[in-house]
Amino acid sequence: MKKIGILFGQERSFPQALVERINSKNVKGIQAEPLSIDKVVQNQACGYAVIIDRISQDVPFYRAMLKNAAATGTAVINNPFWWSADEKFFNNTLSEQVGVPVPKTVLLPSKEHPDDTTAASFSNLAFPLDWEGIFEYVGFPAFMKPFSGGGWKHVYKLESVDEFFDKFNETGQLVMMLQEAIDFESYFRCYCIGGKYVRIMHYEPRNPHHLRYAAKHEVSDEMMKTLEDYVLRLNQALGYDFNTVELAIRDGIPYAIDFCNPAPDADLHSVGQENFEWVVETAASYAIERAQAQKDGQDNLTWGTFLRNAIGQSTPAPKKKTSRSKK
Repeated sequence: MKKIGILFGQERSFPQALVERINSKNVKGIQAEPLSIDKVVQNQACGYAVIIDRISQDVPFYRAMLKNAAATGTAVINNPFWWSADEKFFNNTLSEQVGVPVPKTVLLPSKEHPDDTTAASFSNLAFPLDWEGIFEYVGFPAFMKPFSGGGWKHVYKLESVDEFFDKFNETGQLVMMLQEAIDFESYFRCYCIGGKYVRIMHYEPRNPHHLRYAAKHEVSDEMMKTLEDYVLRLNQALGYDFNTVELAIRDGIPYAIDFCNPAPDADLHSVGQENFEWVVETAASYAIERAQAQKDGQDNLTWGTFLRNAIGQSTPAPKKKTSRSKK
């Protein structure tokens, strides 16, 4: 029997529905359940063919456990090694490299020194930074947000230089990004599962939370195809099995605003019945697909094209020198 485990935190509607949907399909040799952990021993398999991760971004213990599981043959959705290395500023760079527009963005050092560092630790960092060049490049209004954060925590909308420095002084040791604000005409939030299944949802982030999915934007069929293409490009490059991409359209150009959401909101009361039904059904079918393909003791993770191409182009390891005996 191959087991599919769902690892989750406070959410209830999606994990429960996913377990029920997988089991209702009655696929021979496959069973889903909430993940159960009673011990984690190095280099010992956990007993699950597939684990769907919904919470390890908030629980370091879970992240370490998932890496151990992946190394011993479990197909973890999403790849815990990549998720640990991933962050939003790099994602913007990768997005431009695969041809998906993103807002102008710069990386900022933390306002306060990280623990166990002093000013001497930053010998290579110019002081002051080229603030004039930064502000000229990004422009105002702008958003300042953590370079690796999730959700809307520590996000500021800024209208001027003075307001920037006022809010920057509040950020402590957080590493922030300053990003161009996109004044959009329409906005979409898109599920992507398995790097191939896409659900484009009309979305209005300026509405109250319970009304955000009630939006209806008038866009062409050609634009919808472009949105789907961009979603697939991003997820295939990143290697995420389960993600959402948010795209804002300004002057006919879709900009990827937020596309690193490997544990995206899938709550029934947030996304609505139709979207909920799609994500439950698609995630269930994909989890079964991964369980059927899983092979014990092998790497069953998804690796994006960025890493796979980098490995393929890497410099070969130098050949070992052979010792020569003296004559």
